[in-house]
Amino acid sequence: MKFSPFMSSGSASQGPDSQLRASPDGGEKRRWNPQLIFSLTAVQSSFGLVLVLFLFLPVLSLFLSVTPSRFVSALGQEVVRDALGLSFRTSVIALFLVVLFGTPLAHRLATGRKFFGQAIVEALLQLPWITPPAVAGLALLMAFGREGLVGRMLADWGIALPFTTAAVVVAQAFEGSAFYVQSARQAFTGVDRQLAEVSRTLGAGPWRTWLRLELPMALPGLVAGAAMAWARALGEFGATMLFAGNMQGLTQTMPLAIYTVMEKDMDAAVAMAIVLVIVGFGLLWMLFRLGQRMA
Repeated sequence: MKFSPFMSSGSASQGPDSQLRASPDGGEKRRWNPQLIFSLTAVQSSFGLVLVLFLFLPVLSLFLSVTPSRFVSALGQEVVRDALGLSFRTSVIALFLVVLFGTPLAHRLATGRKFFGQAIVEALLQLPWITPPAVAGLALLMAFGREGLVGRMLADWGIALPFTTAAVVVAQAFEGSAFYVQSARQAFTGVDRQLAEVSRTLGAGPWRTWLRLELPMALPGLVAGAAMAWARALGEFGATMLFAGNMQGLTQTMPLAIYTVMEKDMDAAVAMAIVLVIVGFGLLWMLFRLGQRMA
């Protein structure tokens, strides 16, 4: 008799029939050897631990590479203060624009009838996810540059967008929009449509139903999408570099400042990186709490 992984060592002498048991449908079901299950679990845990350490050690190294006093001192440098202030200002403005224009679009895609060109719109919303940031920056430059499709009209009105602080906002909004719209769309899709119909039956108009019923019910998903969009905008690098440039106090955000100062002042670069990591973990914690509330 050959050894089978479905047979335990203590029952090998009982024959193959002893390892079979009746299933509810009248068939026979094999029992797994506990040793095989343990070995599979051990392999999974080992490979998972390697990945966890791979992700954790670089973050830990950031915090161990600078002392608290050097961290505070680095945050006081002008280049760091300028980058921190500019990053938070522009990312908040970009988030406001994304929420302002993205919320109606997400609601329309989730609850409205399909319209001509909807597939194209949905494909465009995926572009920031699948397009490298450098490509996004170059595309923005071709569109809004002096010789771009829109840039020519702006130039006639005396408006120059590239390599300005406004260009930073545009790049951040472009990169963060997909994260918000997709999350907001899922949130609106999850709202019970029967409740909206009942609200309208009772005399509430579309605007009141949307503001008093649908929007509050979708709020956790909207907040989660806004958090992801803000994090993406705050960490944007490639599109900002190509479309807005890297000028301190004007277009140099934290990722660009890290790239610029790391060769001559590693403490300043590490300090800004730690700030971004702390903000990222804070947003993840907020998303986790939102997930618990929605569960």
